[in-house]
Amino acid sequence: SVLTKTFLSTKNLLNICRQVSMTGICAVGMTMVLLTGGIDISIGSIIALSGVVSAKLINDLGFGIFPAMVVGVLVGIVCGLISGIMVAHFEVPALIATLAMQTIARGFAFIMTQGIPVYGLPESIKTLGQGYFLGIPIPVYILALVFFIGWWMLEQTSFGRHLYAIGGNEEVARLSGINVLVKKIQIYSLSGFFAGLSGIIMLSRLNSGQPATSEGFEMDVITAAVLGGQGKIINVVAGVLIMGMLSNGMTLMNLDEYWQWVAKGAVLLFAVAFDNMQRRRKAKT
Repeated sequence: SVLTKTFLSTKNLLNICRQVSMTGICAVGMTMVLLTGGIDISIGSIIALSGVVSAKLINDLGFGIFPAMVVGVLVGIVCGLISGIMVAHFEVPALIATLAMQTIARGFAFIMTQGIPVYGLPESIKTLGQGYFLGIPIPVYILALVFFIGWWMLEQTSFGRHLYAIGGNEEVARLSGINVLVKKIQIYSLSGFFAGLSGIIMLSRLNSGQPATSEGFEMDVITAAVLGGQGKIINVVAGVLIMGMLSNGMTLMNLDEYWQWVAKGAVLLFAVAFDNMQRRRKAKT
């Protein structure tokens, strides 16, 4: 805000909110996964695959926009479901399972398109990602709804209490009657759902199906979720906004993209280190 006059302008702040909408949506699912000691690094590839599937259905098979978008979201759910089954039932480490899914989903996106973006979509598809309602970008409304649903699930339901219990001590949670296997499958499916939803928004924003989109996207999502800390959605909101403002500010200052990577990585390290320090202090007290 000191170095550039446009940073605190209403137009730019709304632009930040729109830019972080997909990060925030995926961060809700990532928070649930992190609560149980897992991680999901496949979301960037799922975003690309969901968008490509929807675009191909519209262009090649004549699907309507809404049915094609629904199928795109379902693709995200299926990808998350497979990862969840591998983690929960086959006890594959979450990092390995979602790394495999990251590669598989990206591969299918390129196979379906032969590496060529899908263009020629109806203009009306841009409404979801580029439209405004009462002067506020439509993706911001979707983000607010997802944040509310995430808060309600974690704070007001037994599902959320079970996730906190699993994260605290998985064996104790299992002995207390919580079906840990089912819960893990559910949260990875939810993470896939939110990634699929973000893929549809990305499709709408770009007005094309891009197989190479969202590469490295999981880095921003994980950092935002970690910045939030302790699985509280209100904290995740803050983490998402911090990452959005950081990226936007560095772009406005024309900071080289590679230095932006360095800054984001440093923020992630700092967030994890700070969180660990807080946990140690609480343990001592």
